[in-house]
Amino acid sequence: MRRLRLPLLLVAVLGLLIAACQSGGAGPGGPGGSAIRVAHVPSTLFAPLYLADAKGYFRAAGLTVTLQTVKNGQDAVPLAATGQIEAVVAGFSAGLFNGVAKGLGVKVAASMGAATGAHPSPSSLEVASRLLDAGTVRTPADLRGRKIAVSGGPGAAGGYQLAAILRGSGLTLKDVTVVNVAIPDMRTALANGGADAALPPAPFSTLMEEAGTARPLAVPPKGTVASGVVLGARFAGQPAARKFLAALRRAAADLQGAGRTSDENVAVLAKATGQRPSVLRHSPPYQWDPQLRPNSGQLMAQQAAYREAGLLSGRTLTAGDLVG
Repeated sequence: MRRLRLPLLLVAVLGLLIAACQSGGAGPGGPGGSAIRVAHVPSTLFAPLYLADAKGYFRAAGLTVTLQTVKNGQDAVPLAATGQIEAVVAGFSAGLFNGVAKGLGVKVAASMGAATGAHPSPSSLEVASRLLDAGTVRTPADLRGRKIAVSGGPGAAGGYQLAAILRGSGLTLKDVTVVNVAIPDMRTALANGGADAALPPAPFSTLMEEAGTARPLAVPPKGTVASGVVLGARFAGQPAARKFLAALRRAAADLQGAGRTSDENVAVLAKATGQRPSVLRHSPPYQWDPQLRPNSGQLMAQQAAYREAGLLSGRTLTAGDLVG
């Protein structure tokens, strides 16, 4: 029999393919690969994600990142646990705490936009102008028993922000009626009486103020953060995950100081969120920890607010259960 002599290059390629198969085939899209699928809800809260993508920071790290838009980030969290995606950039909800308590395999790996505590604020408790003009509502305490619109309802990230605002007036989520209203529909709900107040993010808060529909009454305390990066537990320990987070931190550095409103960054955010650059320039920006470190204190406070509202059914989690 004649023996075929394969070219040395082909032999080397075949050897690499065999080795990959024997090692479990962790290629792109798998826990050890360089392709990362990220579910997100377009929002300026997640500016580091969009800057890292647009400015090539992911590519420079050797990553191929695909951004997948979803209506509700928390619906995508179970997909990260099962490896159907690698990361979710979204607000944290009661569902996250309940899921982890039941063994859901995800970890909070980074924080995202935080409240500045200043006026104007990137997220404000907006009260219908009709109530303010009549003097019916003067302080957050006057909202007892009234309807407050929060995207996703009381168990969403906005529910925690509302709880943080109400706490200063001695109220809890149980003292108001939280109604689930999509952010773009909040202005209409305030105008037609479907809600008495709402908690929209910028630039939607800016738009309803400019329309005369509502005015800001209170803002979340400085440092309030209820969103971040959730990774599948298997992916979280991989080199690609570390590179992904490093690229996000590089982008967060671009958002410090004047960088939050630079023309270049505003243009990126306008494209990512579908908002006009002029609107974003007039909207107060969030603030980002340069290292995007998970805020364990805020996670524990969020858990406490949800539990007080009767939204959690599982065991009480420690920061170590959530952060990784």
